[in-house]
Amino acid sequence: MSTTPPRVLATDAALDLIRLLEGKHGPLMFHQSGGCCDGSAPMCYPLGEFLTGDSDVLLGQIGGCPFYMGRAQFEYWQHTQLAIDVVPGRGGMFSLEGPEGLRFLTRSRVFTDAEVAALEAQETGSR
Repeated sequence: MSTTPPRVLATDAALDLIRLLEGKHGPLMFHQSGGCCDGSAPMCYPLGEFLTGDSDVLLGQIGGCPFYMGRAQFEYWQHTQLAIDVVPGRGGMFSLEGPEGLRFLTRSRVFTDAEVAALEAQETGSR
């Protein structure tokens, strides 16, 4: 029996920054940007400030915060696990971490064939 891998996870540094931001802003949410002004960075918002809908996919949670990605972008990334990390620098201008001198960064890896099969089985079973 295979274990279903998370679609998104966070490093310890990202979890530390999430806790800091929650202390300042309350509950949070993330949306993986598809480009434009802030590139393709994970954007951090107060929970509910970024409106999601049918065009967004909930990938999972990091640090107890929901993490979304646009459905069109998900079609390209569905075979990839996202690992949210933190690096020094300036975050996206609309993302909460900007003033902290740090920014969230998405790292990724392609799922193995077994992991893809487990994800597909889980998603088929939840329909």
